[in-house]
Amino acid sequence: MTQTATHGFSGTDVPPASIYDQCVRCGLCLPACPTYLETMTETSSPRGRISLIKAVAEGRLDLLSAGFVDQMSECLDCRACEAVCPSGVHYGRLVETTRAQIHEATRRTAPVRERLVRRLALDLLFSHPRAMRAAAVLLRFYQRSGLQTLARRSGLLRALRLDRAEALAPTISERFFVARGQRYEVRGARHSVMLHAGCIMHVAFAQVNEATTRVLGRAGCTVVVPAAQGCCGAIAIHAGAIDQGREMAKRNIAAFEASGAQYYIVNAAGCGSTLKEYGELLEGDPDWAQRAASFASRVRDVTEFLDAVGIAPELGPLEEIVAYQDPCHLAHAQRLTDPPRRLLQRIPGLTLREMNESSVCCGSAGIYNVTEPEMAERLQRRKVKNVLATGANTVATANPGCALQLQAGLRAAGSKVRVRHVVELLDESYSRYSEATMRP
Repeated sequence: MTQTATHGFSGTDVPPASIYDQCVRCGLCLPACPTYLETMTETSSPRGRISLIKAVAEGRLDLLSAGFVDQMSECLDCRACEAVCPSGVHYGRLVETTRAQIHEATRRTAPVRERLVRRLALDLLFSHPRAMRAAAVLLRFYQRSGLQTLARRSGLLRALRLDRAEALAPTISERFFVARGQRYEVRGARHSVMLHAGCIMHVAFAQVNEATTRVLGRAGCTVVVPAAQGCCGAIAIHAGAIDQGREMAKRNIAAFEASGAQYYIVNAAGCGSTLKEYGELLEGDPDWAQRAASFASRVRDVTEFLDAVGIAPELGPLEEIVAYQDPCHLAHAQRLTDPPRRLLQRIPGLTLREMNESSVCCGSAGIYNVTEPEMAERLQRRKVKNVLATGANTVATANPGCALQLQAGLRAAGSKVRVRHVVELLDESYSRYSEATMRP
C-alpha cells in the first residue's frame, strides 16, 4: 500500500497531525475494537486505521484507494478505542474528518444510486422533520396494511436485495411525538429541561419520549419541547457531511437558548454524544464557538441526569430479569456506564444480570447496518448470543439504533426477549406503584 498518491487531504476539515501523532502504537485499542475482534486484521483496528490516515497525510497513500476507503467505511466510530487509549487519541475526530475528505473528493463522481440515497437521507429526511414523518406514515401503512407480510412471503424483497434493510426498519409508532412547543408543568418544579425529540425517536419510539416526560416530571422537572429543534446532526457528521451537521447544530443551540431551560435532555445515546461535541464542531466559527461550548455543557443523557438529581421513590415491582446493553456512544463517547445500571437497580423485583461484552458494539452505529450489512450482522449475532446467555427476559438499552438492531437480531434468532429503554422500565414501575395505591 505504497502507491503514489493522486489525492490527499485538503480543505478545512483535515485530520489534525496533532491527533494521529499521539498514537504510540501500544495496541491496547485492539481488543476493544469490534471490527478487529471479528477480523483479527491489523488494518481493521484503530491503530491500523491511524497508520493509514497518516500515510495519506504524508502522501504515501491515495485518499481514494479502495482499501483506504473501505477501512474508513468499515469503522463503526463507536469510540471504544478512545475509552481505553492511554494517550488520549481523539480517534472519532480523525475518522469523521477523513470521511469528510472522502465525501468531498467523491461527491460528484459517486454512483448515481449512492448520491440519490445520500440526498434522500441527509438533505430530506434528517433535515426536515415533516419529511421524516411523511415517510414514516407510508412505512406505517406498509407495515399495518398487510403489504409487509405479502412482500416477505412472496420473496420480492429478497429478489430486490432489500430483505436485510427491510428487516431493520423500525415499527412505526401509532402516534408521533411531534415537537410543537409543548410544556409539561409540575408543581414545585426543581428544574426546567428541554427534551430532544429526535428524528427516528419521534416517529418510531414515541412511547419512549412520552415515558421520558413522565419520569422527568416525577423527578421534579418542567419539560419543554420547542418546535424549532431538529436532528442532532450525528448521521450527517458520521457520513462526512460535516458542514451540514454544523447547520443542524446551530438550529438546536438557538432552540435551546430560546427555551429558557436549564438542561438539554437526550434519551438517545448517539444523539447525546454529538450534542455534547458541538463545542468542538463549531470551535472555528467565531459567531458560534462560545454559544456551542455553553450549550454542550448543558447537555445530559436522561439516565445521567436522573441519576444525578434523584428519582421519586414511588416505584412498583417489576418481576423481570434484565440484561443491560451499553450503547457505544453512552459508554465510550460519554463514559456513562453506571447511571443506567443504578437506575435499574432501584426498581423493586427487577434482577439485573450483566452480559458478556456488554459494551462491544451491536453493529447498528447509525446507518452502519445498512452501509456495512455483513459486518453489522456478524456483530449482531455476537450480541444476541451474549444476551441469550444471560437468561434474561428483557434487554434494556438507551439508544434507538441499539434497540432496532437487538430487536431484529432476537427476532431472527426466534427469541421472545423484549427490548426496552431504561426510562420505559422506570415509567412502568411508577405505573405499577400508582395502580397498587389506587386499589381498595
